[in-house]
Amino acid sequence: MSANEQSSGMGTVEYIQHHLTNLCAGDCDPITHKGVGFWAWHLDTLFFSIALGTLIIVVSWRLGKNLSTDTPSGFQNFVESIVEFVGGQVKDTFPGHNPLIAPLALTIFIWVWLMNFMDLIPVDLLPVIAGFVGIHYLKAVPTTDLSTTFAMSLTVFVLIVYYNIKIKGVTGYLKMFLFHPFGKFFIPVNIVMALIEELAKPLSLGLRLFGNLFAGELVFLLIALIGGTMATGLAALFWLPLQVVLDLGWLIFHLLIITLQAFIFMVLTIVYLGMAHVDEH
Repeated sequence: MSANEQSSGMGTVEYIQHHLTNLCAGDCDPITHKGVGFWAWHLDTLFFSIALGTLIIVVSWRLGKNLSTDTPSGFQNFVESIVEFVGGQVKDTFPGHNPLIAPLALTIFIWVWLMNFMDLIPVDLLPVIAGFVGIHYLKAVPTTDLSTTFAMSLTVFVLIVYYNIKIKGVTGYLKMFLFHPFGKFFIPVNIVMALIEELAKPLSLGLRLFGNLFAGELVFLLIALIGGTMATGLAALFWLPLQVVLDLGWLIFHLLIITLQAFIFMVLTIVYLGMAHVDEH
């Protein structure tokens, strides 16, 4: 549903709620179409996440088959610059060596960036296309869904716990909770402080990414409403050009935001995993 159609068919609040509602299957409310149980599946989030992940795999495979050391293509040079950039971040941030960290950081950076990039597609375009095939709810930006950001952050958290135990041992990992940061005389306080510190890692990863992308999506919806609810009659001569200017300006600024958020998620992952590889916390 376009913003113009929205103005005649539903109010501003309904329009925004419609665009912020996932395509839900399973334990979903039949009226609000929102998940109400654990087995609520956001099909649009799953589709776009898997599609973009598959795109990374296919492009990487094709690029790997056509690598050239003599006459590299412009795209190969571009990908190599990204690989070198991520490799430099890992080298500067991560202590020691772990063959998993650099590929993980590269995957996170590219995948999160691509999911964020979906926010730059006009907010009404994909929902209108989906409407033609009977899909009435569609959110095209996976990172505006808490399910996505927390799934990624919890995956990183599992790796953090795994490497803490692998490097420090079970005893060493437990000592971190018992004796850090105030020593053996404040064990109850240490446990609380250490738990808060550990739980803050996945929360900060998931909520930061979600919050920034959700806010960006909301701004695009508000800009779309300028052309949908205000641009009627002669007023369109003023409101539509204003909408174009605002949309272009926010798009350019948001391009920086989506790149920065992908970078922050990658760097924090490297830092947290680096902390897990250090014997002394």
